[in-house]
Amino acid sequence: MDVLYLLIPLSAVLVLAILGVFAWALHGGQFDDLEQQGALILEGAQEPLDGHQAGAATSAEQSHRRERTATTTEDP
Repeated sequence: MDVLYLLIPLSAVLVLAILGVFAWALHGGQFDDLEQQGALILEGAQEPLDGHQAGAATSAEQSHRRERTATTTEDP
């Protein structure tokens, strides 16, 4: 029974912490415009998300171009 003196305040602190994290996410705009983000996934992004992915996309495009030019020069 004495453990309730510890568990009840801890559960109240946990609930307040969860509410605080939820309020922080809500204030930060985490839940704004969910439909647009879903549509972006279905459409596919044309531009890279960051600089590191831009280099990877560029090198992939260059290798694809090299393959196309190699196949077109081989055909009679």
